[in-house]
Amino acid sequence: MNKPQYYVGIDVASATFTSAVGSMGEKWQISVKPAQFANEYDSFARYLKWLQDHGVKPENSVICMEATGVYNELLAHFLVANQYAVAIEPPLKVKRAFKPEGHKSDPVDSCQIGEYAYRFWDELSLWAPRQEILEQIKTLLTTREQFVVDKTGHQNSLKALQRKMIRTSLAEEMHEKAIGELKTHIRQIETEIQRLIDQDPDLRSKVALLISIPGVGMLLAAHMLIAFQSAANPMSPKSLAAFIGICPYEDSSGTSLRHTPTSRHYGPPGLRKLLYLAALSLRTHNFQFKSYFLRKVQEGKPKQLVINNIANKLLKIMVAVVRTKTQFIANYRSVNPGLLKTALTKS
Repeated sequence: MNKPQYYVGIDVASATFTSAVGSMGEKWQISVKPAQFANEYDSFARYLKWLQDHGVKPENSVICMEATGVYNELLAHFLVANQYAVAIEPPLKVKRAFKPEGHKSDPVDSCQIGEYAYRFWDELSLWAPRQEILEQIKTLLTTREQFVVDKTGHQNSLKALQRKMIRTSLAEEMHEKAIGELKTHIRQIETEIQRLIDQDPDLRSKVALLISIPGVGMLLAAHMLIAFQSAANPMSPKSLAAFIGICPYEDSSGTSLRHTPTSRHYGPPGLRKLLYLAALSLRTHNFQFKSYFLRKVQEGKPKQLVINNIANKLLKIMVAVVRTKTQFIANYRSVNPGLLKTALTKS
């Protein structure tokens, strides 16, 4: 991306958003004072005209906003549809770029977001909307996770009630009914996810490749489809592991700080949980991974670290089968091209 002439900062709230425009010069400067607009689709055309009236066009600008969940989603889609370059940055990253002093308001925040884009424009990752079917799958996976949490809560409450000296049948019946309804909803969601995958040839092909791997089921494969679209470099296992939050990092400084390398545990929690469960399954039921686990534990490695290593190995296999478009081959061994050439020459 060439260096833009204008840097637009947008501070998004639930009902409104505030935007300011800065321009490139000897130093950062606000060229258009902050203005507030309603955060609804009918107001976006007025905002687009406001940008164009001040010379802010798709070819000479970049628009930056903080990630605010669903609040900025409609606006981001609208701007990208009108050919604008949009960057959605983590709020904490923007906050840490400025000293914690001065007033805090929507106009101030919009100016700071614009200045952030100016200072770090070469590090911005331009946002692109997900494929519609993937957005639906992501919503269904999130809803399913919420229902699973609710079901577990009802199950725990029911067990507690059943252990009381004085039983209350109505309360127990309500929990049992809620558990049954949630199980039905979860099955319906899983059926719908499978239907959405089946209707798209590319997604269906990727899921077929992924579930050919031991320990990988439909839900884990569906989560991986979302990760492939979200990670900065999805075909790099290391980058993908960092995105998911299972990549151990060193934590040391001078002589006063010596922590065991650990993953940072941020990223999609649903995918991280399913990878962990898949690693546990491989440790128990897969001969190669079980042997690896026992060998590393005998060497003195912590069990949790070895399980995390298995999850990373599984991630590498998933990336490999998708990249090569080849189903998993049990007992596969890669061949060094140099050694293969030597063997063919000798024969």
